[in-house]
Amino acid sequence: MRILVIDDDTSASSYLVRGLSEAGHVVDAVKTGPDGLALALEGIYDALILDRCLHGMDGLTLVRELRRQGEFVPVLMLSAMALTQQRIEGLRAGCDGYLPKPFSLMEVLARLEALLRTRNHSPGPARILRVGELYLDCALRLATRHGRRIPLAHRETLILEQLMRHAGKVVTRLMLLESVWDYDFSPNDNVIDKHIYRLRQKLDEGFSHSLILTVPGSGYRIDSEKTSKLTVPDIG
Repeated sequence: MRILVIDDDTSASSYLVRGLSEAGHVVDAVKTGPDGLALALEGIYDALILDRCLHGMDGLTLVRELRRQGEFVPVLMLSAMALTQQRIEGLRAGCDGYLPKPFSLMEVLARLEALLRTRNHSPGPARILRVGELYLDCALRLATRHGRRIPLAHRETLILEQLMRHAGKVVTRLMLLESVWDYDFSPNDNVIDKHIYRLRQKLDEGFSHSLILTVPGSGYRIDSEKTSKLTVPDIG
């Protein structure tokens, strides 16, 4: 899961980034409301965690603007302002959860899991993607090709999701780095190639052609005449 943390409290932000990363998530962090809004509107995050008091734009205003622009990514607000009325204000602004500071990392992780379960069973952006004969359940990290179930690792799922959401278009190496790894990650020359190689091995086993095409000097692409985002009852 890719998570954006928006908090100008350096101590709290560092604690969240470290804990979420150790739990297997890809985490980006910014300190100001405007920076957080700009990144959140890119649509690459599975969840946001933000403070209520931010420089440049407070958390409530940020969430309202996200919802106004049609971005319904799950939002968990953390704040020392945790009286009943203040929590109600956060929920009415569009937050999906509201926890008081100081917080428990285990409770943050549990709330995120609950928010994503709710999202995956509610109307909204599909978490199951289809490109031709290939399906991907982003939440379960499970692909199917002609009915063959293909369990995927965390980063393999993130890479395949990017390729499928941009089916028919080139996904550059930089796009993969920014969406699958942290922004400050310094990769060696072949880290992406290694992940693509393993992903191809899993997807193409038993088939005569590869689904992931290399575009020399640019990146990778999945092609299909019919590209859609569907809910497939039997994929799980």
